[in-house]
Amino acid sequence: MASPPLSSDTRTEERKPAAPQPKEALLTIPRGIAQVDFQSSVWTGLIFLIALFVGGWQFGAFALLGVVTATVTAYLLGVSWKDRVSLGLEGFNGTLIGVALVLYLGATWSTVALVIGGAVAGSVLTSAMNAVLTPYNLPTFTAPFCVVALVLAIGAPSYARVWADHSNTAPPSATDPGTAMTWHDFWHGFFNGVGQVFFQDEWYVGLIFLIGLAVASRLVAAAAAVSSLIGLLTGWWLGAQAADLGAGLYGYNAVLTGIALTGTFVVLSRAGLIYAAIGAATAAGLTAGLTNLFNVVGGHTLTWPFVLVTWVFLAAVPLFSKIRRAT
Repeated sequence: MASPPLSSDTRTEERKPAAPQPKEALLTIPRGIAQVDFQSSVWTGLIFLIALFVGGWQFGAFALLGVVTATVTAYLLGVSWKDRVSLGLEGFNGTLIGVALVLYLGATWSTVALVIGGAVAGSVLTSAMNAVLTPYNLPTFTAPFCVVALVLAIGAPSYARVWADHSNTAPPSATDPGTAMTWHDFWHGFFNGVGQVFFQDEWYVGLIFLIGLAVASRLVAAAAAVSSLIGLLTGWWLGAQAADLGAGLYGYNAVLTGIALTGTFVVLSRAGLIYAAIGAATAAGLTAGLTNLFNVVGGHTLTWPFVLVTWVFLAAVPLFSKIRRAT
């Protein structure tokens, strides 16, 4: 005897994936933090979180608020658990939103609300940008974070309750001008180039982040270190302010670009390494231009140089016979 046809409700329930186990759900949090640097290692994410708390309790706490909000939002809206949420791919933009807003606006209840709202908006924007960019085989990278943080930073001064406790985020060169780079600027800038990916300007915090990368992959750690050096030297050669170089402001976009183009999205090869080095130098060179542009409207450079340069470099790959996209 034939079985009766399934109702639409029954078919929907059968297609619905099982809810993740508590342990699996919990592990998405450190993965979401690690994915800021394209890593899915839980241990790397935990080390990154430790680095943020070493930099200041507010950075660690607001990073957690951002990554949890963004991850939960994506899950509730039905983003693929297996392909994205479980890997932390829906959490890293929320992580950066949390860290950036507490840096710019201070640790207040209004900032808590803005981080939650910003992370929700960032999650929706991530899916929208994925829909637009996937046909071109381009990742969203940190563009959703850049858009949300830029809009909030530009609008915040209009709201007294939001702006009342904002921090001074002027570059170090505002009070310490000069282009003569000292040894102190050099070695601090080297480590800070890694730490500034998470808006951290203490050299020892950058060192902890570098250790976290090494736990995931020695190649990635090496790419980050070399790229930070490339960004530092590019800024110095162009005549950037020494204090800004020492703070890592010319290194972090180079770091992200270098990691992305060194085996992550581009196949590792001799030509690929040269390509990555050029990309890292380009991101560092673009930093000052975008900084001057965003200063006019009250925004911040964020990771826009990395996003724009890496999009261009990946889009160009199909026309280069010696460069191949990683699968």
